[in-house]
Amino acid sequence: MIHQLDQILTQTALHYPQKLALDDNKKQLSYQNLESMVSQLADNFIRLGLSVGSRIGIYLPKQIEAVATKFAASRAGLVFVPINPLLKPHQVSYILQDCNVELLVTSGPRSKQLSEIYSDCNELKQLVLLDEKYDASLIASLNVQIWAELLSTPSDQTQSRNRIDQDLAAILYTSGSTGNPKGVCLSHRNLIAGAQSVCHYLENTKEDIILAVLPLSFDYGLSQVTTGLLVGATVVLMEYLLPRDVIRQVEKHQITGLAAVPPLWFQLAQLDWPDSCKKSLRYITNSGGAMPKATLQHLRGHLPNTKPYLMYGLTEAFRSTYLEPSEIDKRSDSIGKAIPNAEILVCRPDGSECDAGEIGELVHRGVHVSLGYWNAPEKTAIRFKPVAANSNYIPELAVWSGDQVRRDNDGFLYFIGRADDMIKCSGYRISPSELEDTLFLMQGIKEVAALGIKDDQLGQAVALIIITDGSIDEAAIKKYCMKQLPNYMQPKYIELVDKLPRNPNGKIHRNQLKDQFAQLANKNH
Repeated sequence: MIHQLDQILTQTALHYPQKLALDDNKKQLSYQNLESMVSQLADNFIRLGLSVGSRIGIYLPKQIEAVATKFAASRAGLVFVPINPLLKPHQVSYILQDCNVELLVTSGPRSKQLSEIYSDCNELKQLVLLDEKYDASLIASLNVQIWAELLSTPSDQTQSRNRIDQDLAAILYTSGSTGNPKGVCLSHRNLIAGAQSVCHYLENTKEDIILAVLPLSFDYGLSQVTTGLLVGATVVLMEYLLPRDVIRQVEKHQITGLAAVPPLWFQLAQLDWPDSCKKSLRYITNSGGAMPKATLQHLRGHLPNTKPYLMYGLTEAFRSTYLEPSEIDKRSDSIGKAIPNAEILVCRPDGSECDAGEIGELVHRGVHVSLGYWNAPEKTAIRFKPVAANSNYIPELAVWSGDQVRRDNDGFLYFIGRADDMIKCSGYRISPSELEDTLFLMQGIKEVAALGIKDDQLGQAVALIIITDGSIDEAAIKKYCMKQLPNYMQPKYIELVDKLPRNPNGKIHRNQLKDQFAQLANKNH
């Protein structure tokens, strides 16, 4: 019985020890060798003095070491915190401080980039570096371990710690509609059940070769790994620069499964696909926003033998719905029905269920519902609530998504829109206030409002509406953003204005602002 995330790997390694588990285009590991690496790494985490439940951060691109660290954390009874490698130092600092990370796994060059934040992270005591390309003077306050030395340390007896499936396994940070990102707390059960559910409806087997192109800090990206390793598939980890690189990887590795977000699918739909890809690619999946119909049509034209799965998910519940490929021609604008072992409700504010055709909030109940937000009880109470009160037993908490949907007479769901002001760009959820807080640190900025503008490629593009003191111009603001914000947060539009519309309470009137600048979608850039 699997009740701890790392047991996924142990079970598969018993059945397929010599089968290729991971390939990051630099190194390859069999299931047996990956299992050995995870055990030795877990043993060393325990020997370094990390207690049960301690958080360890992972600030790496998609590579074998990043995956091994996650499973080793599970085996050592720790909680892994994957950090998007695109984040800038001050954003990394917030995450490290928010969940009191004690150990950070990263590379030597990345450790230099983070040197300015170490003094602010009081709980951070140790670094595990993948290489020796670091400046010791910049990290003198930390205990530094080198990856290769950890794995070469002999051990008389491998240590591990048993946890139950409801224990905390991971914290994934996702932007909220206000303030800094929130840490979504995922149990071992959440991660295992999610992998089991997805591999069931995608019909994954040990014959699959899955290409992982999404960040492992995303639940959607992490899912490619957990799902693949559960069934004995091979997972190819890839950092791509150009969309054509993705197609080359599909061809090189004879990929059978590929997941992406709409902006990447838009780009891939514009390219030619070799015949070998058309033969190998069994399925593609989309989440992180609706895929435009034209994009889907182009992809189906390129890949006539490939099944497309359209999905909807939220980090707070891993995955919620999927549309069977056989239904796409009938209802390509639907997000489908609930994934296995989940119930999706459409509810009014009082918790009662909406009638067919009535718009309400998507509410997810079941085993995939996470443990809430780290260190944020008030935000947890808003999002995690009972569907309806029941006095006969302890009420079950469900996730109220904040998304408006409707259900048709056949039970299929349709996404209507977000109930908050989140910007959904390239599959990322971006908090307007996080953008605004960063811009306010620039001298010359008096006021700023961040908006999402409809964009065929990105889903939504970031627009910054700014009042300055006259000492800076658009070029200076762009330069500042390039330095302070990750690529996916970069504004497509910067508009300098004299005033911002306000509501009676004196706050920025965001709906009015959206209406005022909606025409930016037609602006020729």
